[in-house]
Amino acid sequence: MNAANNPVRHFLCALGYFTRIPIPGWVGYLPDDLDRAARYFPLVGVLIGLIAAAVFWLTHWLLPLRVALVLSMIATIWLTGAFHEDGLADAVDGFGGGYTRERMLEIMHDSRIGSFGAIALIAALLLKLETLAALPLAQIAVALIAAHGFSRLVAVSLLASLDYVRPAGKAKPVATRLAGGGLLLALVFGLAPLALLPPLWIGAALVAGLLVRFGVAAYLRKTLGGYTGDTLGMTQQLAELACYLVWCACALH
Repeated sequence: MNAANNPVRHFLCALGYFTRIPIPGWVGYLPDDLDRAARYFPLVGVLIGLIAAAVFWLTHWLLPLRVALVLSMIATIWLTGAFHEDGLADAVDGFGGGYTRERMLEIMHDSRIGSFGAIALIAALLLKLETLAALPLAQIAVALIAAHGFSRLVAVSLLASLDYVRPAGKAKPVATRLAGGGLLLALVFGLAPLALLPPLWIGAALVAGLLVRFGVAAYLRKTLGGYTGDTLGMTQQLAELACYLVWCACALH
């Protein structure tokens, strides 16, 4: 099979881009690899969710629930190099501290974290911990798998309708519109893990995901005219949090 059309290579490219997991040297690199790999981003999320679930399941037998959840969160942050958390912090700093499009993009490009970004990170991590801790024990591992895959689908779906707004940046290699078979495959990978959840939870997640997706898309069109890598990370984090919040509400009622 031609290397440029090899789906295994494209999945491994996505894995290498979004995680610290080593990929074989034979994978190499072609200019449009990440463009083709975008369809596999939700599948990488499922793998990250599986690792999060495994860490939680192995540690909760020996440690308090919240400690096991924190260890699970640390595992995913280390595994991804805080890729999406960094995007959340940078994007919130930009939107919170910038009053023009140019200033927002300038702040997002700055690697230093500001007050808005720090507060957003703390709030996001605390919300993840508390909402997951409120779920039934038997559902926590499944929720981690489903949320990590589905939230990455919500983020990557922005590639179907928005343009990349920077001339260069960490999302530039995936800046081509995702459509057709690629978008369909991303939908399958992102939606399939939801089938592990109770029907009410599935419906709640779909509604929450759509609200995040279209709400963020409208806001990005208004403020930036498109997306950046940081806003994709922010979208993933918001979608993951939205899942945990609605599932927590379902569990309590």
